Amino acid sequence: MPRIWLDYCQFLMDQCKITRSRRTFDRALRALPITQHHRIWPLYLRFVRAHPLPETAVRVYRRYLKLSPENAEEYIEYLRSVDRLDEAASRLAAIVNQEDFVSKEGKSNYQLWQELCTLLSQNPGSIRSLDSAAIIRGGLTRFTDQRGKLWCALAEYHTRSGHFEKARDVYEEAIQTVTTVRDFTQVFDSYAQFEESVIAAKMETVSEMGKEEEDDIDLELRLARFEQLMERRPILLNGVLLRQNPHNIHEWHKRVQLYKDKPREIISTYTEAVQTVDPAKATGKPHSLWVAFAKFYEDNGQIDDARDILQRATQVRYTHVDDLASVWCQFGEMELRHENYDEALTILRKATAVPARKAEYFDASEPVQNRLYKSLKVWSMLADLEESLGTFKSTKAVYDRIIDLRIATPQIIINYAMFLEEHNYFEESFKAYERGIALFRWPNVYDIWSTYLSKFIARYGGKKLERARDLFEQALDGCPRKFAKNIFLLYAKLEEEHGMARHAMALYERATLAVEPKEQYEMFNIYIKRAAEIYGVTHTRSIYERAIEVPNFLHKHICKLNVFFNRIQFA
Repeated sequence: MPRIWLDYCQFLMDQCKITRSRRTFDRALRALPITQHHRIWPLYLRFVRAHPLPETAVRVYRRYLKLSPENAEEYIEYLRSVDRLDEAASRLAAIVNQEDFVSKEGKSNYQLWQELCTLLSQNPGSIRSLDSAAIIRGGLTRFTDQRGKLWCALAEYHTRSGHFEKARDVYEEAIQTVTTVRDFTQVFDSYAQFEESVIAAKMETVSEMGKEEEDDIDLELRLARFEQLMERRPILLNGVLLRQNPHNIHEWHKRVQLYKDKPREIISTYTEAVQTVDPAKATGKPHSLWVAFAKFYEDNGQIDDARDILQRATQVRYTHVDDLASVWCQFGEMELRHENYDEALTILRKATAVPARKAEYFDASEPVQNRLYKSLKVWSMLADLEESLGTFKSTKAVYDRIIDLRIATPQIIINYAMFLEEHNYFEESFKAYERGIALFRWPNVYDIWSTYLSKFIARYGGKKLERARDLFEQALDGCPRKFAKNIFLLYAKLEEEHGMARHAMALYERATLAVEPKEQYEMFNIYIKRAAEIYGVTHTRSIYERAIEVPNFLHKHICKLNVFFNRIQFA
């Protein structure tokens, strides 16, 4: 049965009998059961598309979509082809909002939405049944990864509508809210192109209509607006990066640099930065913002304002003690730059004061203010200031406190001992070395031992030989092979100059076994040479024999020793 209807309809179509063909198609649909309508509709639709009868085609398509709503895209495409854009937009909006709609052309919901936005933005005068601006804005929250394109579409809608100020407002809103560089680039380039087109249109109008004074003013205004937009680009881009991560310290510093020679904007930026950045989430060093803020005031002669900033900075809940310590140190250095020496000392003494509630340095559960008193950075600066500005007693108290807190480094110990030595407190300086030795283990204690032993010998020589021997033995007790050589050589030199030669020889012999294997050859050379000078060549044979019996002694070293030994014998 459908075959006869199809042949009949095709026959009428070939005869170009439009009205009769349409009525026959309608009769066929009424006569056939609905299960066979799908046989008729393809030919019927081909018929209405073949003739310039959009009103008829629209009515036919509407009936068809009641049976097959999944073919809405075909209808939308037809509407666009016949310039029925208002209904095309309405139909497209309907399927976009229909969650269970599946595109026969394989388009995603976003692709359909993009088509809708393009249709709305490019044809504002033809689409009246929809609130185009509201629909496009709705996409900004729905498709957050495509905001750049959607903002551009919204601005284009207003531009094509002739609402240039509204378009400009949209662009401004967009560049102040986008959060990715890609979106910003899309919006900014479109904005710049928009301004260029406005200027070009004005220049074309002036050239056609003739120049008037008002036209010159308007053109200059538009050119100034465009230049300002291009100048703002680095600041706007920086704003995008800060919206991505408002705790990015580097970008805040970069923003300040962009406002160079604009003090009001710099102050505003620093104020916003220190209020926005959370030290726990910061990328970079949060204290550097406060320090730079204070330095800005200082450089402009507002020292009291700089003090206020640094004082506020000391109350911030940083995550690392070092950040707070840096603030206090910068505070002290600022006072030194202005020759307020007493004030600098007062600041650092305040920083190192023991808080009411003590806490361990690495106890992250406690505020950094309660842990600052164990910061070596602050104590080191205080020690330097006390040496330069304070008294002997106050300086000594600072070094003693550092050692008592067990935060000293080997260099601090050496500095303390040398400070005491400079003031002729030699025994006190030796006690400082010994206190440092008690704090550290090998290898960190090596520098202390090396300096202590050298200073002790330089001070007493052979006057306190037994005490010196005890010190050397303490140093060698547990000394790693890597550090033994220099201590043994210093010890042997002491014995040669102030003690007994046989003790020196015994030390050289001990050294040949106590040093690292790669240093044994050198030690045997020294041992043989010193033995030859003190006891004569004959005494060196036994040393040579012991050398070649040392386990794991390299063959090349044995050969070198053999040559060295022969040279000594024939010398």
